[in-house]
Amino acid sequence: MSMDNKQDKSQNEMNSPERQRQYSLQGADDITTANEGGDIMETKEQSDEPVQNIFNQGGKNYRTLGRWDTVFVLVTNQVGLGVLSLPGCLKVLGVVPGVIAIIGLGSLSAYTAFELLQFYRRYPHVVNVVDMCGIVAGRPLEIVAGIGLMIKVMMTCASASVTLSVSFNTLSNHAICTVGFVSIAVVACWVLCLPRTVQFVSQSGIPSTISIMAAALIVMIGLGVAQPSQAPPGWEKEIEIVGHPTFRQGLNACLKICYAYAGNISFVSYMAEMKNPSKDFPMALACLEVFSITLYTIVAIAIYCLAGEYTTSPALGSAPRIPAMAAYGVVLPAVFATAMAFGHTGIKYMYVVVMRAIKATDQVTDKSFKSWGIWVACVTLYWILVWVISNAIPIFDSILSISSATTIAWFTFGLSAIFWFHLNWGNLTKDWKKITLTIINALLIVQSIFMNAGGLWSSISELIAIFNDDKSSVRGAFSCGDNSVV
Repeated sequence: MSMDNKQDKSQNEMNSPERQRQYSLQGADDITTANEGGDIMETKEQSDEPVQNIFNQGGKNYRTLGRWDTVFVLVTNQVGLGVLSLPGCLKVLGVVPGVIAIIGLGSLSAYTAFELLQFYRRYPHVVNVVDMCGIVAGRPLEIVAGIGLMIKVMMTCASASVTLSVSFNTLSNHAICTVGFVSIAVVACWVLCLPRTVQFVSQSGIPSTISIMAAALIVMIGLGVAQPSQAPPGWEKEIEIVGHPTFRQGLNACLKICYAYAGNISFVSYMAEMKNPSKDFPMALACLEVFSITLYTIVAIAIYCLAGEYTTSPALGSAPRIPAMAAYGVVLPAVFATAMAFGHTGIKYMYVVVMRAIKATDQVTDKSFKSWGIWVACVTLYWILVWVISNAIPIFDSILSISSATTIAWFTFGLSAIFWFHLNWGNLTKDWKKITLTIINALLIVQSIFMNAGGLWSSISELIAIFNDDKSSVRGAFSCGDNSVV
């Protein structure tokens, strides 16, 4: 073989899609570096141009998110279904422990989200959190994380579908079988997930936020002028400053609070479609966490203190019947936006996996029949699976708890801690700050393991108890029973 032929062969191998993917997962060692043990990553050459990844190579450039676009997409991603369970958490834990849990877990989620940004700065070619897992521990962890990501986003979309079925049942007085309402919700979400860029998701940020805040305000006003729909005449509310839950009840309440901060799983996917994530993401994250912690605390305290022991989950059912029906109508845009945001994350991951498998990453952003066909197929398969989960676990609270126990524990807390250890290994005891962060991140991993074991037991046992309850209208999977709460 001639020298020219050898050089051509070598060049072709270097330019192959699989080789490009390997470089993508290895990161940019020659571009980024760590200062003082790897805590904060800096670029050697400052530039406003994003590092290349598969979303700005060929075809349409998907890296279009600016600073405020990112704020809106983060709010859409996180502020939604979770807030509807928080007043019920205060009912179980009591006002003081509940507020401490909301603020404390929110602060932890903000810290672990910043750890994701640190890792992204070191490896700017990744396009999702699964790629990060591949960097840390190779293909085995990448596969496990990919399965976990799909379970998590599908469970979130299933909870949105169940919430939509609750809304439809409430507004229509259970006009058709609940399975039918879930099907209507899934078809609508399928349509919303057909656009391929995160930019489309960000455009729902303002309507979604207005929707959830308006629904909560309607419930507060309704409870301010009348008692809860389930309260007897002459009722006097009972407020627990410090609750006395069983271990299972307390753990499930904490799992539902964790669910409200479960947006971290999508953050890396959004960074990959930002114009300048290193500069813009910190501000967007700060806006998100300040807004969400404040909103969650106010809504939880206000609704629980007005509804007392008749606080329901979702919280909209706590109001008198007419305001509750109005709230369920107003909240629909927020629920659809939540389903679209998490659905897009899961579908985009499936799409990238397929395109990598067929060695077509250079066509990811193309408008060809091939790329669109694969995208639509991923959207369809995804929402079929969500439909199955929605009908298999048709209880809002149970989906939240099971999702938190199985996947949110790791994607919100545990994996970020592992990424931190990967960046800082060898400097764990450098000074007192490093020692403190080492202890915090080790505890985050322990917390995730505990939430996995204890949380899964408590959430599944709660679901079984609901199925066996003679007073429950939902007696099992694929039930036509009325799941409205007013």
